Amino acid sequence: MPKGTVNVEVFKDRLRLAWSWQGKRFWLYIGLPDTTANRKAAEIKARTIELDITSNNFDPSLIKYKPQKQESISVTELFDRFVEHKKRTISIGGFAKYKGLQNHVSVFFGNKNAIAVTETVAENFRDYLTKKLEPVTVRERVVLMNACWEWAQKKKLVTENPWSDIKTSVPPKQRPQPFTLVEISSIVHKFRSDPNLSNYEDYVEFKFGVGLRTGEAAALLWRHCSSECDRIWIGESMGNGQRKSTKTNKARTVPLTPRLQQLLLDRRTNDFLLDDLIFTSSEGFAIDSKNFCKRY
Repeated sequence: MPKGTVNVEVFKDRLRLAWSWQGKRFWLYIGLPDTTANRKAAEIKARTIELDITSNNFDPSLIKYKPQKQESISVTELFDRFVEHKKRTISIGGFAKYKGLQNHVSVFFGNKNAIAVTETVAENFRDYLTKKLEPVTVRERVVLMNACWEWAQKKKLVTENPWSDIKTSVPPKQRPQPFTLVEISSIVHKFRSDPNLSNYEDYVEFKFGVGLRTGEAAALLWRHCSSECDRIWIGESMGNGQRKSTKTNKARTVPLTPRLQQLLLDRRTNDFLLDDLIFTSSEGFAIDSKNFCKRY
């Protein structure tokens, strides 16, 4: 092989690296079976050694290149640690996805060691989820497992990520038909004419007029509104009692029609505060999207 080239070989069903330096042969035993993910890891290690040879930074003791000793940790414990880590950085709604996956991980993997999870094992777990969850949810859960292993690699708890190449497919789904103008008018009229619903009449019409998600409309404060009420800034959402960024993590400013402008002007009192909610529940609190959808 060319001078300075490090080859990836299979020796006794395990990967190893082979090369020459200053007339001496070297072997570095990776200790992993020949799989796609493991071979990628071996190739990365090979390129690192080649670069060190070229730059005169080669370590002939090979200590620099030997795999670091890994902490023995089960899949269940690894995912539990990952969930605890994510708990500090995501919303309650997003955290529920991680908690939902926790039980599946515990049931399927039991006490299986994390470093023993291969692509085949990962595919088997995907198939296990497919029998229990909708395709779009399976894809979300596989993405979470991939994120868990990426985090574990940074923490040096694992060396390979068997989830990176796991494929999931979601069949196309027809979108629901939007409300017609006649239907919109009928819905708004019902909220305005029924005393039991009238608290939400402006809220419903405003949602239709601007095209807001329920949580975005519930999060609107008077400081998000221009002084003339002719524009509204949308960059926050309410969910599970928490204020957070919008679903797309993008903000937008929407010009309002004269009717919606007047709707807001009529709602704004003389003693309003900038941090007051524009729309509230019957009790004066932030509108809960789940309760609203269930009740109304």
